[in-house]
Parts: sequence; C-alpha cells; structure tokens
Amino acid sequence: MKMNIRAFLTLSLALVTFSQTTFATVYPLPPGNSRLIGENINLIIPQDNKQPLESFAAQYQMGLSNMLEANPGVDALLPAPGSMLVIPQQLILPDTPREGIIVNSAEMRIYYYPKGQNNVVVLPIGIGQLGKDTPLNWITKVERKKAGPTWTPTQKMHEEYRAMGESLPAVFPPGPDNPMGLHALYIGRLYAIHGTNADFGIGLRVSHGCVRMRADDIKYLFDNVPVGTRVQFINESVKATIEPDGSRYIEVHNPLSANKQNLSLKHRYLLRLTPLSVILWPTKCESGRSPAGN
Repeated sequence: MKMNIRAFLTLSLALVTFSQTTFATVYPLPPGNSRLIGENINLIIPQDNKQPLESFAAQYQMGLSNMLEANPGVDALLPAPGSMLVIPQQLILPDTPREGIIVNSAEMRIYYYPKGQNNVVVLPIGIGQLGKDTPLNWITKVERKKAGPTWTPTQKMHEEYRAMGESLPAVFPPGPDNPMGLHALYIGRLYAIHGTNADFGIGLRVSHGCVRMRADDIKYLFDNVPVGTRVQFINESVKATIEPDGSRYIEVHNPLSANKQNLSLKHRYLLRLTPLSVILWPTKCESGRSPAGN
C-alpha cells in the first residue's frame, strides 16, 4: 500500500477516506449545495532527504504542477531538508455534473464519480504539449478499454523525431516499453486516457494530446470505469464556491494560455470578499488577481 494512504490515516483527516484495495484517493461527496472536499497536509521534509519533488508528488497522489503551485520557490530537484511542503489535498469540485469522468486540464486532474456511490476519486494527469493540446470543452464517452495497448506513431511524429536525429518504430507492441503504458481507455476516435513508460511527466504538458497517468492510477480507472462512461473535458483554472455556512473559497491554477485568464464577475466578487485565511492552496490572491499519449 502506498505511503500516502498511511500518512493520511495517521493525520486523521476527517474529510478524506481511502480504499484499502486500490491506490486511488477517494473523497466523500459533500451535499449538493457544497463543493469543498478534503484537507491540506503540511509535511516537513526529512533532514536526510535525497528525493526530488516528483517523489513526494507521487507519494501523495499529486501532479508535479500541483506541488509547484502550492509551494512557490521550492527546489523541484531537491526540496530543502527541514522545510515545509504543502500537499494541496483540499479542493473545490469542478462546476460540472457529478457524473462519469471530468478531465480538468487547467489543474491537471481527473475527477471520477463512480455511479451509485457517494464519493469522488481524484487523480493527477499529464496533458498535451503546446500545439498538441488535449481537447477542451468536449463531452464524449469511454468507447473501449484495452489492457496491453499498442501505439502507432503518426507520420507527423515520425517527421518530428527525424528532425531531431532520432527514429521511431512503426508500431510499439504491448509491454513496459510502450509509451502508452499497460492500460488505456479510448475516448472518441483519436484520444485515450492511458499510462506511461516513464516515471516523470504527471502534472506537466508532455503528451501529443492524450491524457497520461501513473501506472497505478490508470489501472484503477481501467478496473473500475465501465465502457460507455461519460467523459467531459474542461479548462477551469479558477474554481470558486460559497459554502452553506457562508464561507467563500477560491482555488486558482495557472491557466493553460500564455495570457492571464480573465476572471468572471462571480470570481472577482469572491476574490474581493474572501478572507485570505480561507483561500485554498494553490493561490496567491493578495492583489485580487489571478496568477499569471502521447
């Protein structure tokens, strides 16, 4: 069992529960008039630490971008021993139906709402590089699933690699060296949610447009998501909620665009009225502005 499960249980976080048979992070769903889930964790880096930030991200079911946003100035190669890391496990649910899979590219997370269950599974992802973007504002479904997928690079991919003095095989067979990993959920005609043969890249723009996940995470979806499940792609870099008790929360991520995202009137209103003490990580809103498969 991953260390993140034991650590969360040790800290007795009341709003987060974990399945004992999977590696997924499972949150109980709040009432329909609430969108706030989870609690942040403050972690002290051990004095003998030799691990990069990616190791802590994987341990706590985070993407690298989530950790960098929550910890400005942290050394990604070697976090300083004795320093504090914020694990941003307190989240605002996306403003979408609580159904199927929600892919929020802006925060590089998947939200999966298992049918008939009162919980949500949250998993980190990698997405498409600039110019090879993961779809946005698209509703589709899981068309099929495949254990041991093959990968056939496109002609354009072959040309890109030849320009770098490298070559690609015509087809990558199933196995641990396949860039799609060991499991894939095919969505639409051209895209997939799949694994990876690398230990790096989750929480980054690294793919040719598909959604990339760590091996344990895609295995969880493969085992639990039925064919036909609804899949919705969104680009929600600013999430805000007014909770039933009147408290206001806002969660801000770096927008995918190179330009700053314009906040809606609702978000600007919340920024003006939200006490800094309850602003979610990751955000820096002292000025009332948003932050700048291959």
